[in-house]
Amino acid sequence: MSREIGIDLGTANVLIHLKGRGIVLNEPAVIAVNRQSREVIAAGRKAYEMQGRTSDHIQVIHPLQGGVIADYDFAEALLVLLLKELPSRSWLARPKVLISAPSKVSDFQKQSLIDVVQKVTGGKIYIEEQILMAATGAGFDMNQSHGAMVIDIGGGTSDMAVLSGRDVLVNQSFEEAGQFFDQAIINYFSDHYQVLIGARTAEMVKINLATAIEVEDKLVESFEISGRSLLNGLPTSLNADSNDLYQALHSHLEILGQRAQRLLEDQSPEIAADIMEGGIILTGGGALISNLDTFLSNYLNVSVIQAEQPMNCVAIGTGLMLDLIESGKLSTVQVSRKQRLRQLFQRIMRRLIG
Repeated sequence: MSREIGIDLGTANVLIHLKGRGIVLNEPAVIAVNRQSREVIAAGRKAYEMQGRTSDHIQVIHPLQGGVIADYDFAEALLVLLLKELPSRSWLARPKVLISAPSKVSDFQKQSLIDVVQKVTGGKIYIEEQILMAATGAGFDMNQSHGAMVIDIGGGTSDMAVLSGRDVLVNQSFEEAGQFFDQAIINYFSDHYQVLIGARTAEMVKINLATAIEVEDKLVESFEISGRSLLNGLPTSLNADSNDLYQALHSHLEILGQRAQRLLEDQSPEIAADIMEGGIILTGGGALISNLDTFLSNYLNVSVIQAEQPMNCVAIGTGLMLDLIESGKLSTVQVSRKQRLRQLFQRIMRRLIG
C-alpha cells in the first residue's frame, strides 16, 4: 500500500486524506485538558462538544490559531490522538506527508507545523501553500498558464490569491473568516437582544441561517437559540432569523468584497481577462454562507463559483498533489531532517547576530 498522507491542519478542523481512500478524517481542531495536570482528556469532536459545558478544572483549547500553531505540545497531542482514530495505522511507517500552510506565516511558524507533523509521523514531509491546495482541490489545473483567482475562507483566516499555473502571483490573508464571523454573531445578539450566546451556538446558527443577501420576509427562516440574559443573568431563549445573521455579518462581508476588489484592480490586463473569463473560485467552510457567491459576484461584477466540496478542497488538493509528486510530474518542497536542523541553526545565528 502506498503510504501517502495529506493533512489539512486548520484552525477549526483537521482533515486527513489517504491515497486510495480519500478523506478519512474530519475532526474539530480542539483538545480538552486538565488545567492543573495538563493531562489531555479528549480531542476532536469529543473535546468540541465539551466547550462551555465543563467544570473549572477542564480547559478546552484550540492549539492552532490563525492557521498556525499556538501551542506546540497540544498540537502534537491533537494530531497523535486523531491519527489513532484512523481505520488503519500500518501505513504510518515513514509515510510521505504533504501539509498545507497558510500563506502569511513566518518561517518559524511554518517550521513549527513541519516539526510537529514530522515528530508524529516520522515521514518525509512536504509543504505547500494552502491556497494552492484549495485551488487544486476545487479543480484548478496547475498545468495551464492562464490566470485564476481563489478566495479560501477558513476557520482562522481567509486567503485570497491570484494564480498562474502553479505560480502564486499574489496572496493575501485576512482575519474575516469563520471564527471571526462567529464572534460577530455573538456580539450582534449581545448588542441587539442583550443575550449572550456561546461559540458553539454562534457557529450552529451561522451554519443554519447565515446569508450574505437580505432575505424577503416571506422567505425568512428562523431558529430558536438559547443563551444567558445580560439583563438578569438567567437562561433565556429567542427566535433568530436569517436577517439577524445578515445584519450581523453584512459589514464584514462588505470588507471581504472590498479586499477582493482591490486585489483584482492590481492585476495586469491579461490576468484580469483570464479571471473575468474563468470566474473566481470560492472555497473553505465560509463559502457555505448562503448566497455568498452571488453577493461577491454582484460586488465584483465577476462570476464567483462555489467549489463542489468547499470544506474539503485543501485536503483533496493535498491528495492530488501527492499523486503528481509520486508520478514524477511535479516537484515540491520536501523538508528533510538535515534541512530542518540547518534552518534552525540559521534562525539561532540570526538572532545572536541581530
